[in-house]
Amino acid sequence: MKKLNLLKTAFVAIFTVVAFSCSDDDSSSQNNTIAGIASRNPNLSSLVAALERAELTSTLNGSGSFTVFAPTNAAFTAFLNANGFANLEAVPVPVLKQILLNHVVSGSVQSSQLQTGYIKTLATYGGTTSGNTLSMYVNTASGVRLNGVSSVSTPNIIASNGVVHVVDAVIGLPTVVTFATADPTFNILEAALTREGDNITDFVTVLSGSGPFTVFAPTDGAFGNLLTELGAPSLAAIPESTLDPVLKYHVASGNVLSSALTPNGNTTVTTLQGQTFTITLPGTGGNIANVTDAANRASGIVAVDVQAANGVIHVLNKVILPGS
Repeated sequence: MKKLNLLKTAFVAIFTVVAFSCSDDDSSSQNNTIAGIASRNPNLSSLVAALERAELTSTLNGSGSFTVFAPTNAAFTAFLNANGFANLEAVPVPVLKQILLNHVVSGSVQSSQLQTGYIKTLATYGGTTSGNTLSMYVNTASGVRLNGVSSVSTPNIIASNGVVHVVDAVIGLPTVVTFATADPTFNILEAALTREGDNITDFVTVLSGSGPFTVFAPTDGAFGNLLTELGAPSLAAIPESTLDPVLKYHVASGNVLSSALTPNGNTTVTTLQGQTFTITLPGTGGNIANVTDAANRASGIVAVDVQAANGVIHVLNKVILPGS
Protein backbone atom coordinates (compact mmCIF):
# COMPACT_ATOMS: atom_id res chain seq x y z
CA MET A 1 0.00 0.00 0.00
CA LYS A 2 2.84 2.35 0.83
CA LYS A 3 4.51 1.53 -2.51
CA LEU A 4 1.26 2.28 -4.38
CA ASN A 5 0.96 5.69 -2.71
CA LEU A 6 4.54 6.48 -3.67
CA LEU A 7 3.79 5.55 -7.30
CA LYS A 8 0.69 7.80 -7.28
CA THR A 9 2.72 10.71 -5.88
CA ALA A 10 5.41 10.23 -8.49
CA PHE A 11 2.83 10.09 -11.30
CA VAL A 12 1.13 13.29 -10.11
CA ALA A 13 4.50 15.08 -9.92
CA ILE A 14 5.50 13.95 -13.41
CA PHE A 15 2.10 14.95 -14.85
CA THR A 16 2.32 18.40 -13.24
CA VAL A 17 5.79 19.03 -14.65
CA VAL A 18 4.75 17.91 -18.14
CA ALA A 19 1.54 19.97 -18.05
CA PHE A 20 3.38 23.09 -16.89
CA SER A 21 6.03 22.55 -19.54
CA CYS A 22 3.41 22.25 -22.29
CA SER A 23 1.62 25.38 -21.03
CA ASP A 24 4.91 27.28 -20.98
CA ASP A 25 5.70 26.11 -24.51
CA ASP A 26 2.28 27.30 -25.72
CA SER A 27 2.86 30.73 -24.15
CA SER A 28 6.37 31.09 -25.55
CA SER A 29 5.25 30.06 -29.04
CA GLN A 30 2.46 32.65 -29.11
CA ASN A 31 3.16 35.57 -31.41
CA ASN A 32 3.33 38.59 -29.11
CA THR A 33 4.53 41.05 -31.70
CA ILE A 34 2.36 44.05 -32.56
CA ALA A 35 1.03 42.24 -35.62
CA GLY A 36 0.39 39.08 -33.61
CA ILE A 37 -1.52 40.92 -30.88
CA ALA A 38 -3.62 42.75 -33.47
CA SER A 39 -4.46 39.48 -35.23
CA ARG A 40 -5.96 38.10 -32.01
CA ASN A 41 -8.10 41.19 -31.35
CA PRO A 42 -11.41 40.93 -33.25
CA ASN A 43 -11.88 44.70 -32.94
CA LEU A 44 -8.71 45.25 -34.99
CA SER A 45 -9.48 42.91 -37.89
CA SER A 46 -9.74 45.80 -40.35
CA LEU A 47 -6.30 47.00 -39.29
CA VAL A 48 -4.90 43.50 -39.79
CA ALA A 49 -6.46 43.33 -43.28
CA ALA A 50 -5.08 46.78 -44.11
CA LEU A 51 -1.57 45.82 -42.95
CA GLU A 52 -1.68 42.71 -45.11
CA ARG A 53 -2.89 44.66 -48.16
CA ALA A 54 -0.15 47.25 -47.69
CA GLU A 55 2.48 44.52 -47.04
CA LEU A 56 3.37 45.95 -43.65
CA THR A 57 2.57 42.88 -41.53
CA SER A 58 6.15 41.61 -41.68
CA THR A 59 7.41 45.01 -40.49
CA LEU A 60 5.25 44.90 -37.36
CA ASN A 61 6.18 41.26 -36.88
CA GLY A 62 9.85 42.21 -36.92
CA SER A 63 12.39 42.87 -34.24
CA GLY A 64 12.28 46.67 -34.37
CA SER A 65 10.67 48.79 -31.68
CA PHE A 66 7.45 50.59 -32.67
CA THR A 67 4.56 52.50 -31.18
CA VAL A 68 1.34 51.87 -33.12
CA PHE A 69 -1.85 53.88 -32.82
CA ALA A 70 -4.31 51.18 -33.86
CA PRO A 71 -7.71 52.25 -35.29
CA THR A 72 -10.70 50.06 -34.48
CA ASN A 73 -12.95 48.44 -37.08
CA ALA A 74 -15.50 51.21 -36.53
CA ALA A 75 -12.77 53.80 -37.13
CA PHE A 76 -11.87 52.19 -40.47
CA THR A 77 -15.52 52.03 -41.50
CA ALA A 78 -15.96 55.74 -40.75
CA PHE A 79 -12.78 56.58 -42.67
CA LEU A 80 -13.83 54.60 -45.74
CA ASN A 81 -17.28 56.18 -45.76
CA ALA A 82 -15.94 59.70 -45.30
CA ASN A 83 -13.52 59.30 -48.21
CA GLY A 84 -15.86 57.54 -50.63
CA PHE A 85 -14.18 54.12 -50.57
CA ALA A 86 -16.47 51.09 -50.84
CA ASN A 87 -14.01 48.92 -48.89
CA LEU A 88 -10.32 48.56 -48.06
CA GLU A 89 -9.63 47.03 -51.47
CA ALA A 90 -10.77 50.29 -53.06
CA VAL A 91 -8.01 52.28 -51.33
CA PRO A 92 -4.91 52.50 -53.56
CA VAL A 93 -2.10 50.55 -51.93
CA PRO A 94 0.43 53.45 -51.91
CA VAL A 95 -2.16 55.68 -50.22
CA LEU A 96 -3.12 52.98 -47.72
CA LYS A 97 0.52 52.30 -46.89
CA GLN A 98 1.25 55.94 -46.09
CA ILE A 99 -1.90 56.26 -43.98
CA LEU A 100 -0.91 53.17 -41.98
CA LEU A 101 2.67 54.41 -41.57
CA ASN A 102 1.19 57.65 -40.25
CA HIS A 103 -0.02 55.58 -37.27
CA VAL A 104 3.46 54.27 -36.45
CA VAL A 105 6.21 55.94 -34.44
CA SER A 106 9.73 54.60 -33.95
CA GLY A 107 10.47 53.35 -30.44
CA SER A 108 8.25 52.05 -27.67
CA VAL A 109 6.37 55.00 -26.16
CA GLN A 110 3.77 54.39 -23.46
CA SER A 111 0.94 56.86 -22.94
CA SER A 112 2.51 58.37 -19.81
CA GLN A 113 5.60 59.23 -21.88
CA LEU A 114 3.66 61.16 -24.51
CA GLN A 115 3.83 64.92 -24.12
CA THR A 116 1.99 67.74 -25.83
CA GLY A 117 3.88 68.66 -28.97
CA TYR A 118 5.05 67.21 -32.26
CA ILE A 119 6.39 63.73 -32.90
CA LYS A 120 7.44 62.06 -36.15
CA THR A 121 5.61 59.17 -37.78
CA LEU A 122 6.98 56.71 -40.34
CA ALA A 123 4.91 58.26 -43.16
CA THR A 124 6.91 60.47 -45.51
CA TYR A 125 6.35 63.60 -47.57
CA GLY A 126 5.56 62.47 -51.10
CA GLY A 127 5.43 58.85 -49.96
CA THR A 128 9.05 58.30 -50.91
CA THR A 129 11.83 56.72 -48.89
CA SER A 130 13.82 59.96 -49.11
CA GLY A 131 10.93 62.24 -48.11
CA ASN A 132 10.90 64.09 -44.79
CA THR A 133 8.90 62.15 -42.21
CA LEU A 134 5.46 63.55 -41.40
CA SER A 135 4.76 65.25 -38.10
CA MET A 136 1.94 64.38 -35.69
CA TYR A 137 0.56 66.77 -33.08
CA VAL A 138 -0.04 65.12 -29.71
CA ASN A 139 -2.31 66.91 -27.23
CA THR A 140 -2.29 65.48 -23.71
CA ALA A 141 -4.45 68.18 -22.10
CA SER A 142 -7.27 65.66 -21.70
CA GLY A 143 -6.26 62.10 -22.47
CA VAL A 144 -4.23 61.68 -25.65
CA ARG A 145 -5.52 63.29 -28.85
CA LEU A 146 -3.69 63.03 -32.16
CA ASN A 147 -3.78 65.69 -34.90
CA GLY A 148 -7.05 66.88 -33.39
CA VAL A 149 -8.97 63.99 -34.97
CA SER A 150 -8.27 60.78 -33.03
CA SER A 151 -8.15 59.86 -29.34
CA VAL A 152 -6.53 56.96 -27.54
CA SER A 153 -9.25 54.72 -26.10
CA THR A 154 -7.13 51.81 -24.85
CA PRO A 155 -3.49 52.60 -24.07
CA ASN A 156 -0.39 50.54 -23.38
CA ILE A 157 -0.96 47.10 -24.89
CA ILE A 158 2.60 45.85 -24.53
CA ALA A 159 4.07 43.77 -27.36
CA SER A 160 7.42 42.06 -27.71
CA ASN A 161 8.47 44.68 -30.27
CA GLY A 162 6.75 47.80 -28.95
CA VAL A 163 3.41 49.06 -27.72
CA VAL A 164 -0.10 49.45 -29.13
CA HIS A 165 -2.53 52.25 -28.31
CA VAL A 166 -6.04 51.66 -29.66
CA VAL A 167 -7.54 54.83 -31.17
CA ASP A 168 -11.10 55.78 -32.11
CA ALA A 169 -10.43 57.29 -35.54
CA VAL A 170 -8.11 56.77 -38.49
CA ILE A 171 -5.44 59.49 -38.54
CA GLY A 172 -5.45 60.75 -42.12
CA LEU A 173 -2.40 62.34 -43.72
CA PRO A 174 -2.23 65.88 -42.28
CA THR A 175 -2.34 69.12 -44.24
CA VAL A 176 -0.88 72.38 -43.00
CA VAL A 177 -4.47 73.27 -42.02
CA THR A 178 -4.60 70.14 -39.84
CA PHE A 179 -1.80 71.48 -37.66
CA ALA A 180 -3.17 75.03 -37.58
CA THR A 181 -6.40 73.55 -36.27
CA ALA A 182 -4.97 70.92 -33.90
CA ASP A 183 -2.22 72.98 -32.26
CA PRO A 184 -3.61 75.54 -29.74
CA THR A 185 -0.45 77.58 -30.28
CA PHE A 186 -2.16 78.69 -33.50
CA ASN A 187 -5.67 79.46 -32.22
CA ILE A 188 -5.64 83.04 -33.51
CA LEU A 189 -4.08 81.98 -36.82
CA GLU A 190 -6.88 79.43 -37.18
CA ALA A 191 -9.43 82.14 -36.41
CA ALA A 192 -7.83 84.40 -39.01
CA LEU A 193 -7.87 81.69 -41.67
CA THR A 194 -11.48 80.72 -40.95
CA ARG A 195 -13.12 83.90 -39.69
CA GLU A 196 -16.72 84.36 -40.66
CA GLY A 197 -17.69 86.98 -43.17
CA ASP A 198 -16.92 87.85 -46.74
CA ASN A 199 -13.40 86.40 -46.86
CA ILE A 200 -11.45 87.37 -49.95
CA THR A 201 -9.54 84.08 -49.97
CA ASP A 202 -10.85 80.69 -48.80
CA PHE A 203 -7.62 79.83 -47.02
CA VAL A 204 -8.86 76.52 -45.63
CA THR A 205 -9.68 75.21 -49.11
CA VAL A 206 -6.48 76.59 -50.63
CA LEU A 207 -4.16 75.29 -47.89
CA SER A 208 -5.91 71.92 -47.81
CA GLY A 209 -5.02 71.43 -51.47
CA SER A 210 -2.10 69.52 -52.89
CA GLY A 211 0.30 72.46 -52.69
CA PRO A 212 3.00 72.16 -51.66
CA PHE A 213 3.12 75.17 -49.35
CA THR A 214 5.65 76.54 -46.92
CA VAL A 215 3.76 78.33 -44.15
CA PHE A 216 5.38 80.72 -41.72
CA ALA A 217 2.91 80.44 -38.85
CA PRO A 218 2.69 83.16 -36.17
CA THR A 219 1.89 82.05 -32.64
CA ASP A 220 -0.97 83.47 -30.57
CA GLY A 221 1.58 85.65 -28.81
CA ALA A 222 2.75 86.99 -32.17
CA PHE A 223 -0.81 87.95 -33.11
CA GLY A 224 -1.37 89.52 -29.70
CA ASN A 225 1.70 91.71 -30.23
CA LEU A 226 0.43 92.71 -33.69
CA LEU A 227 -2.92 93.82 -32.28
CA THR A 228 -1.08 95.94 -29.73
CA GLU A 229 1.16 97.35 -32.45
CA LEU A 230 -1.84 98.29 -34.57
CA GLY A 231 -3.95 99.50 -31.64
CA ALA A 232 -6.64 96.99 -32.61
CA PRO A 233 -8.86 95.59 -29.83
CA SER A 234 -9.33 92.21 -31.58
CA LEU A 235 -8.76 90.30 -34.78
CA ALA A 236 -12.26 91.26 -35.92
CA ALA A 237 -11.20 94.91 -35.93
CA ILE A 238 -8.70 94.29 -38.75
CA PRO A 239 -10.40 94.80 -42.12
CA GLU A 240 -10.47 91.81 -44.47
CA SER A 241 -8.74 93.90 -47.13
CA THR A 242 -5.80 94.25 -44.73
CA LEU A 243 -5.83 90.75 -43.26
CA ASP A 244 -5.99 88.84 -46.56
CA PRO A 245 -2.65 90.07 -47.99
CA VAL A 246 -1.00 89.69 -44.58
CA LEU A 247 -2.00 86.02 -44.42
CA LYS A 248 -0.85 85.45 -48.03
CA TYR A 249 2.46 87.06 -47.07
CA HIS A 250 3.05 84.15 -44.67
CA VAL A 251 2.79 81.49 -47.38
CA ALA A 252 5.28 80.50 -50.07
CA SER A 253 5.16 77.85 -52.76
CA GLY A 254 7.11 74.63 -52.35
CA ASN A 255 8.12 72.42 -49.44
CA VAL A 256 11.08 74.44 -48.20
CA LEU A 257 12.78 72.79 -45.22
CA SER A 258 15.13 74.61 -42.89
CA SER A 259 18.00 72.60 -44.37
CA ALA A 260 17.37 74.34 -47.72
CA LEU A 261 18.00 77.81 -46.26
CA THR A 262 21.32 79.49 -46.94
CA PRO A 263 23.65 78.70 -44.02
CA ASN A 264 25.48 81.71 -42.57
CA GLY A 265 23.66 84.02 -44.93
CA ASN A 266 20.38 85.31 -46.31
CA THR A 267 17.53 83.55 -48.10
CA THR A 268 14.93 85.59 -49.99
CA VAL A 269 11.41 84.15 -49.81
CA THR A 270 8.80 85.06 -52.43
CA THR A 271 5.30 84.83 -50.99
CA LEU A 272 1.85 84.16 -52.42
CA GLN A 273 1.10 87.84 -51.74
CA GLY A 274 3.82 88.71 -54.26
CA GLN A 275 6.32 90.50 -52.05
CA THR A 276 9.41 89.00 -50.42
CA PHE A 277 11.01 88.76 -47.00
CA THR A 278 14.48 87.74 -45.89
CA ILE A 279 15.57 84.88 -43.61
CA THR A 280 18.99 85.16 -42.02
CA LEU A 281 20.94 82.25 -40.53
CA PRO A 282 22.01 81.86 -37.83
CA GLY A 283 19.41 83.64 -35.73
CA THR A 284 20.04 85.77 -32.69
CA GLY A 285 18.33 86.28 -29.35
CA GLY A 286 17.03 82.73 -29.15
CA ASN A 287 15.75 82.64 -32.74
CA ILE A 288 16.67 79.73 -34.98
CA ALA A 289 16.70 82.28 -37.78
CA ASN A 290 16.00 86.00 -38.04
CA VAL A 291 13.35 87.37 -40.40
CA THR A 292 13.19 90.86 -41.91
CA ASP A 293 9.88 91.65 -43.61
CA ALA A 294 9.08 94.13 -46.39
CA ALA A 295 8.15 96.73 -43.77
CA ASN A 296 11.70 96.35 -42.36
CA ARG A 297 10.37 94.83 -39.15
CA ALA A 298 12.38 92.14 -37.33
CA SER A 299 10.99 88.79 -36.18
CA GLY A 300 12.28 85.28 -35.69
CA ILE A 301 11.69 81.65 -36.56
CA VAL A 302 11.46 79.69 -33.31
CA ALA A 303 10.54 76.20 -34.58
CA VAL A 304 11.05 74.53 -37.93
CA ASP A 305 10.05 71.65 -40.18
CA VAL A 306 6.58 70.70 -38.95
CA GLN A 307 5.93 68.42 -41.91
CA ALA A 308 2.48 67.92 -43.42
CA ALA A 309 1.56 65.90 -46.49
CA ASN A 310 1.08 69.08 -48.53
CA GLY A 311 3.80 71.29 -47.13
CA VAL A 312 5.81 72.38 -44.14
CA ILE A 313 5.34 74.87 -41.29
CA HIS A 314 7.94 77.08 -39.64
CA VAL A 315 6.85 78.96 -36.52
CA LEU A 316 7.21 82.75 -36.15
CA ASN A 317 7.32 84.76 -32.93
CA LYS A 318 6.03 87.87 -34.71
CA VAL A 319 3.56 88.52 -37.52
CA ILE A 320 5.38 89.69 -40.65
CA LEU A 321 3.92 92.49 -42.77
CA PRO A 322 4.19 93.33 -46.46
CA GLY A 323 5.29 96.77 -47.52
CA SER A 324 2.81 99.49 -48.30
